[in-house]
Amino acid sequence: MAAMTTWDKVRDPSEKTLGFMLLAPAFLLLALIVVYPIGKLIWNSFYDLRLSGGGGVKFVGFENYAMVFKDADFWNATKNTVLITLITVPGALVVGLGLAMLANLPFKRKWPVRLALLLPWALPLAFAGLIFAWFFHTEYGVINDVVRRSTSLVGTPSEPAMWLLRPNWAFAAICLTIIWKTSSFMALILLAGLQMIPKSLYEAAEVDGASKWQQFWQITIPMLMPSIIVALIFRTITALQTFDIPYTMTKGGPGNSTETLAMLIHKTTIDYLDVGYGSTLAVCMFVLSLFVTAFYLKRIGRNA
Repeated sequence: MAAMTTWDKVRDPSEKTLGFMLLAPAFLLLALIVVYPIGKLIWNSFYDLRLSGGGGVKFVGFENYAMVFKDADFWNATKNTVLITLITVPGALVVGLGLAMLANLPFKRKWPVRLALLLPWALPLAFAGLIFAWFFHTEYGVINDVVRRSTSLVGTPSEPAMWLLRPNWAFAAICLTIIWKTSSFMALILLAGLQMIPKSLYEAAEVDGASKWQQFWQITIPMLMPSIIVALIFRTITALQTFDIPYTMTKGGPGNSTETLAMLIHKTTIDYLDVGYGSTLAVCMFVLSLFVTAFYLKRIGRNA
């Protein structure tokens, strides 16, 4: 029997060859939109690549990475990014869980409640930042207006607080805005998980005399844990890349007290036109996101 030619293998592929042919377009698309940009980013990080000054491209090796570890702005932005993540992710989880349990109640008409969950999530991040920047504005903000009216009722009107002009208050305002914006996303994921829990478990628990609080900790939380992990992965990754809300609310100010790592990358690359060093900062943020994702996946493996 004559050996099969390459054309014969294409016309009548084996199971292995067919699988490769079917997956090839997906691999090609993945390479174009993921592998190539990351590879190009890492490649640029080894060069002194500035779009201003007229200088040429110069290979500097790990010099950009050495500069990162000596850069006070990098450590300040990283600290702010990590703090925002540590504050807003648990905050959004707690608020989102409460909203999901509220939306899961047996309302006669559920669509208004679920529509209320969708609206903050559907609102663009920049719009949310602008709205809350108006809320906290010193002169005509809603927060100061409410405080002024409340204090005037007791006869001691207060001076308007400079919420976004003080580092700690500005940071707190940004975290509050992010929690409001992202808790609806967490709620939608957790709501789907709540609807997958069999009602028979709660009925059996009630027969055994378990209280609502015991049902929550012994049934709801364990059964909801896969949804919680998925929500935490997505929310943590986006929290590490926080840009829009701090940028529209404070531009990183006052000073650089609310500047995040993504904002520093934007400033270095777009404002200063330093593509090489900006790429190095982006690689550091990518490694940080990769580390956090690996930690979550490891936890998922243990739970499985």
